[in-house]
Amino acid sequence: MAAWPAAVPAQRAKMPTIGYLSSFTEKQSGPAIAAVRRGLSEGGLVDGQDVTIEFRFSDGQYDRLPGLGAEFIGQKVDLIFGAGPPAALAAKAQTSSIPIVFVVGDDPVAGGLVTNLNHPGGNVTGMTHMSSTLVEKRLGILLQLIPGATVIAMLANPLSPEVAPEIKEMQAATQQRGLRLEIFNAATPAELDVAFTALAEKRPDALVIASDPFYLTRASEITSSAARLALPTMYPYREFSGTGGLISYGTNRLNTYRLAGVYASRILKGTPPGDLPIVQPTVFELVINLKTAKVVGLGIPDQLIALADQVIE
Repeated sequence: MAAWPAAVPAQRAKMPTIGYLSSFTEKQSGPAIAAVRRGLSEGGLVDGQDVTIEFRFSDGQYDRLPGLGAEFIGQKVDLIFGAGPPAALAAKAQTSSIPIVFVVGDDPVAGGLVTNLNHPGGNVTGMTHMSSTLVEKRLGILLQLIPGATVIAMLANPLSPEVAPEIKEMQAATQQRGLRLEIFNAATPAELDVAFTALAEKRPDALVIASDPFYLTRASEITSSAARLALPTMYPYREFSGTGGLISYGTNRLNTYRLAGVYASRILKGTPPGDLPIVQPTVFELVINLKTAKVVGLGIPDQLIALADQVIE
């Protein structure tokens, strides 16, 4: 009986475990993971104190995600965080009971993750960047830089589950303006090399990069290739502009990951994931890299600089 009080702390419930399944690289995921931890903390859960996070990264290789997700299923984690649409879909395909919180680029209803934005139901909820809805805006900004453009190229990953709606929106936007659209597909590093070789030969007036986790894992390679061709290029996220991309327009990804962390904390405290509505973006960021503009030989209109959230000099 004297030993009984000492045994009580050992019988506390173990900390819940989050399985962080990512379509990205570990190095690239650092800021997003920090944002998730901030969100968890805002929800009252501190990593290492109230919750444990385990990580798996596919490094842009989507075929690895089912195996990585299966590890979390085997461990019986309490929640899976799906970073990127391929990761979220891989997790959803493997469990209908473990809660899943995702961050994806486009419409999760059209993508098959949930059936309703306001009341997802089931075990899945999360955040979306609604990238396809920004396609026309991105094209419009790009045309302010090159008003005489007639041929627009688009780099797209055919393996991405979200590529179809972006291409569809781009086709509609270019057709409406009387522009010709050329699609260049690339899903591997080798195919990126082939795509940029083809771009060098075709010489379109401008290039738009589709939203895709694999492209983010190759941001430096893509931005340097575009700059080397002096090709005016629009990117979907500010991370590209930070690595030398000319201009980007999209959501604040880190804020999205923070909000996903808040959702994870609420679910771990008992809120059913199906009761949490899908969060759509309300704030968008325009980032311009003036150094790259000089390399490309492009002048940036003053009115566009005035609208920018960040100007990299």
